Amino acid sequence: LQQYTFVWVVSLAMGAHVLGLIGAVAAALTPGLRVGGVFTSLLVLPLYIPVLIFGSGAVGAAATSVSYSAYLLLLGAFLLFAIVLTPWLVGIALRISVE
Repeated sequence: LQQYTFVWVVSLAMGAHVLGLIGAVAAALTPGLRVGGVFTSLLVLPLYIPVLIFGSGAVGAAATSVSYSAYLLLLGAFLLFAIVLTPWLVGIALRISVE
């Protein structure tokens, strides 16, 4: 039970940050649009799905006593990728929406 809880907390922490960073990029694209809510949901949903799949896969693997390290490594890669690219993408998106 302790290993299951550890995996749940780690996957939740990494996944929540990735989802927040993806949402920041989507929010930066919407200020100049009239249909911001629809556009944001259509843009963000395909990017959220892999994060949700790998997060729940890690917890499911830990619950069934299967190796979960690949799931957590992929979530970590998503997080590093998002941390590196988000400031750059938000800057570009805000420049585009201002013009």
